[in-house]
Amino acid sequence: MAGVSTKEIKNRIRSMESTKQITKAMEMVAASKLRHAQAQVQSARPYFEILHTTIEDIVRTNRDFSSPFFNQRETGKTVLIVIAGDRGLAGGYNSNVLKMAQSKLDQYPNAVVLPIGKRALDHFVSHKVPVLTETYAEAASVSIGDCFSIAKQLSKGFLSGEYNGIQIAYTNFVSMLSQTPATMPLLPLTCSEELRKKGEASGIKYEPSSEEVFASIVPEYLGGILYGTLCESRASEQAARRSAMDSATQNAEDMIADLSLKFNRARQASIT
Repeated sequence: MAGVSTKEIKNRIRSMESTKQITKAMEMVAASKLRHAQAQVQSARPYFEILHTTIEDIVRTNRDFSSPFFNQRETGKTVLIVIAGDRGLAGGYNSNVLKMAQSKLDQYPNAVVLPIGKRALDHFVSHKVPVLTETYAEAASVSIGDCFSIAKQLSKGFLSGEYNGIQIAYTNFVSMLSQTPATMPLLPLTCSEELRKKGEASGIKYEPSSEEVFASIVPEYLGGILYGTLCESRASEQAARRSAMDSATQNAEDMIADLSLKFNRARQASIT
């Protein structure tokens, strides 16, 4: 009987060692992907900052400036872009952002979702939430070009009155140990009176006019925001997965140590 007991313990130790190898490998893969995602965030930031500065400059230096992108609308649907992952094993990454997005949807009865990522698509389809498109079901394959295409499509819908507002739900990468779900309004744009009152001329002349330049820049600006939040979400997912796999590896090591102690005790008992 003692021999059977030690055999069972030895099989469990082998199983835990195999699990430890898998979780350790997944941790290393997540760490590699995390570095790539952080590099994407850093490389996209200068372009986004230039567009943001140009938009502020146009609004600040044109006192009689107006744009339909600032218009508040009572009719039309609210679009919520939700970025989640394609797979699990990432701690609370997917559940946290989906829970926050669901609470946001409860505030807008006439809302439609644009899901990015398989987990987002599966969640909203199962909850029978209207989905704008299923084109971006694989978050890992969404490119910067896709982000600009989405932004242009939604901007066109906003200008036509089909949509009264556009928001995005994503996960903000704070640090390796902290990732927080967040929402950000995209349209309509908001502008404080303080910014309009500054009115300092920058010396830049926009052709054919500042309004037309502004109208062409806004979709690019929104595409930049979408790509930035996508990179933030990707970095958050890999950081969460790395942390989860590190914890799983540590748990496997603890179980192996505990089983090894039991194995030695059982073997000693069988000898005596």
